[in-house]
Amino acid sequence: KIATGFFSQDDPAADGAAIGALPPRFGLLDDSPQRWKTFQARIDTLNADAPSGTRYKVFYFSRHGQGGADNVAEAKYGTKVRENSPTANRYWSKLNGDGEMTWGPDPELTDVGIQQAKAARQAWKKERAHGIPLPERHYGSPFQRALRTFHDTFVDADFLEGRPLHITILENLREEYGEHTCDLRSTRSAIAQRFPPPVYEFEEGFKEEDTIWQADKRETKEHVAQRAHIVLDRIFSTDNETYICISAHSGIINGFLSTMGRPRYPLPTGGEWIHGCRLVFLNISH
Repeated sequence: KIATGFFSQDDPAADGAAIGALPPRFGLLDDSPQRWKTFQARIDTLNADAPSGTRYKVFYFSRHGQGGADNVAEAKYGTKVRENSPTANRYWSKLNGDGEMTWGPDPELTDVGIQQAKAARQAWKKERAHGIPLPERHYGSPFQRALRTFHDTFVDADFLEGRPLHITILENLREEYGEHTCDLRSTRSAIAQRFPPPVYEFEEGFKEEDTIWQADKRETKEHVAQRAHIVLDRIFSTDNETYICISAHSGIINGFLSTMGRPRYPLPTGGEWIHGCRLVFLNISH
């Protein structure tokens, strides 16, 4: 469940387009100079006072910047280029491009997307000066538009103050898959070449080929939420850290929200969104 009352986005009726990708203070309602110190103290208190089997974590959800498929093709052919709708525009989502631009498989960030990631970097730097807690663990989608956004936001950033930086790549953090070629991922070898260790590491068992994507079947929203639930289970069961950053996509981010009991939220490309999450562990003995 979501711990509410901290951010403007906590309102179930919040308008993501009106709030924007990078609102002041990432949407934190408290605008005092001590805002992040106060926020961190509140999270510490929630965990200290939590009953046995309950923990609070803070999730930084980072949506990738503009990618070749996600936005440019939509601007050219209309939003139905990516909808499950029997229109002519849907035709384009199943191709790798149109001869003028390429949007699949696994497209790169556009120049606009790169600038969006750099804007996120500056937003983090500004709020770090006011004490925003840095992510203690990073998890990312295997798609290069998400990993490149992570790179341009965090890698070699001076606001990290010399702290080591690592991100674990999880298959379950990929975008909704199937039909659209932009959601067909690269091979593990190609990903590793673009994003090498020690900063980047794969979860155990990550496969070389994309064996999940299907050309004729789109993943359901319900299944996306199931994947998000698996990731939450992993984080709450294995990670002692409180502040977790997820670098991924709109679809899987909304899968997390569904799992947490919140309505969908249209986080713009290149956007950052912070949520407190409470999990109650059930100890069932047989």
